[in-house]
Amino acid sequence: MTLPLEGLRVVAVEQAVSAPFCTRQLADMGADVIKVERPDVGDFAREYDHVLRGESAYFAWLNRGKRSVELDIRSEPGRSQLGALVRGADVFVHNLVPGAVERLGLGYDTLQAVAPRLVWVGISGFGPDGPYRDRKAYDMLVQAEAGIVSVTGTADAPAKVGISIADIGSGMYAYSSILAALLRRAQTGEGSRIDISMFECMTEWMVPPLYTWLGAGRVPARAGVRHNMIVPYGAYACADGDVLFAIQSDGEFRRLATAVLLQAELADDPRFATNAERLEHRALLEALIEGVFSALTAAEVVARLDAAGLASARVNDVPAVAGHPQLAARGRWVEVGSPSGVIPALRPPHNIAGVESAMGRVPALGEHTADVLATLDSLRDGT
Repeated sequence: MTLPLEGLRVVAVEQAVSAPFCTRQLADMGADVIKVERPDVGDFAREYDHVLRGESAYFAWLNRGKRSVELDIRSEPGRSQLGALVRGADVFVHNLVPGAVERLGLGYDTLQAVAPRLVWVGISGFGPDGPYRDRKAYDMLVQAEAGIVSVTGTADAPAKVGISIADIGSGMYAYSSILAALLRRAQTGEGSRIDISMFECMTEWMVPPLYTWLGAGRVPARAGVRHNMIVPYGAYACADGDVLFAIQSDGEFRRLATAVLLQAELADDPRFATNAERLEHRALLEALIEGVFSALTAAEVVARLDAAGLASARVNDVPAVAGHPQLAARGRWVEVGSPSGVIPALRPPHNIAGVESAMGRVPALGEHTADVLATLDSLRDGT
């Protein structure tokens, strides 16, 4: 089986989450990803914790299938070796602060003259210019700066999203942009410069609230485990717990009123006729819903929702997701190697028919230094 990116060589000077998440997708699809790490220390995500049989949860998730090379890029020999690796690569990915790779002699303009087919990718907090260019940018800080924290949480307290969405989102935009640049290179023979801003990725995701402000002069309220722009949508209390369900159209609301709430007249009430009206009168409507649900068990409510063809879900905790029957039925959990032995891993959701993701082992720090540096002559020649 030939993987889609087999034969592609990627050099990554990366830390933590955003760039490693991008390059792990490339590795899963068959690219040879050379991860350059600091001697004796490596990617600082290696030391976030040691919860997975001695491995860091984040590092194990983000770095399987890569080759780890220790280089002291502050020294002249290290910079020379890194330069040779990058010039022989198809893709160069970094998430160093703006200006750092230029000081290493690896800026796009410098490399473009000697490696015109190179796809050069920089991931930063705010982009390579502008007044925020030099600000440090970690995931929660970007979530806050982009307004995500302001629309997340409850009316009493804002909250960050519980996973690293600024890092993950920017990593995925970098990955998709690399694929587009490689298609362009196949057509034109030319490489590309790609600058991914974590802040811009997250403001892109914030467009519906931004449009609500720009178009209507109001800001969607924080709604906890309920949608702040669609009603009813979220978790509602029953006699023995909560049920989470979603209504996406006026037709679905009619079915909710008729078959679940058993109050068909609500579908014709002008206060609830459209989502805009339901949003305006959400306090009244949600009180009506929970008034009905209070006399029913969660199982009874779900049975009514299922019979009406309406979507519902459980609010699973982490152990429940780890043991989720859908993941088991589709064989999503597999095992991969690591310096500490075999560890569990989820198959990536690329799901290309006839293609099995590479799912390589998690590398030890510097595990591949000798092998990779021994090939520098061929890398310089691009062979």
